[in-house]
Amino acid sequence: MTRSVLGVAAMLLCLAATSAMAQEIRAQLSPRDFTTLAAEIGAKVERITAREGEHFTKGQMLISFDCSVNRAQLDEARASLSAADKTVSVNQRLLELQTVGKLETELSVAESQKARAKVAAMSAMVSKCSVAAPFDGRVVEQKVRQQQFVQPGQALLDILDDSVLELDFVVPSKWLIWLKPGHQFQVAIDETGKSYPVKLMRVGARIDPVSQSVRVVGAIGGRYPELTAGMSGRVLLSPPS
Repeated sequence: MTRSVLGVAAMLLCLAATSAMAQEIRAQLSPRDFTTLAAEIGAKVERITAREGEHFTKGQMLISFDCSVNRAQLDEARASLSAADKTVSVNQRLLELQTVGKLETELSVAESQKARAKVAAMSAMVSKCSVAAPFDGRVVEQKVRQQQFVQPGQALLDILDDSVLELDFVVPSKWLIWLKPGHQFQVAIDETGKSYPVKLMRVGARIDPVSQSVRVVGAIGGRYPELTAGMSGRVLLSPPS
């Protein structure tokens, strides 16, 4: 009888310890998408439309460069292409009249193709004279200023998408028996002092063999203006009885 009571007591202590451990799981809010926008050409920053902390929409022009020289070169390339196409047209007509050789006509066609390729190259260069937002989000850090000359590859803006905030945390690998994507629980955020609903979205593909733990990701359910990426809290998640 005594052993039975002791066994039950030990089991209760074990469950209590497990529950306490579960309540001490820490997690941090992170954005669904984040990236650093960089310059693809060397040019002077002409305009910045979104500053640190400001919101923007997908496709919005965030930074534009002074590309007056590039645009002039594109106009020159287009003029050369127009002239080359006219030469081809004339030579083809003269070839029909047998007043010009086939080689000369073929050379004019090659020149036209060369001019068309230059127009394509200059058009691609001009298209890099502005940086558009790849998704809806906010500016985290502005790394350049207007009238500053930047080099290709230089960081311009750190941006993030905070429309969906995710929780990244680690749980015991044994929990995978019952913890599946779609499982709902709560997280208590330190900065706000409130609890928020969370839905498990993804489970890590690999278990750490040393700690016997696995990384999982949940998403905050709904929009809460007071929540910001970087806030942290306590995951209210316990194994079933």
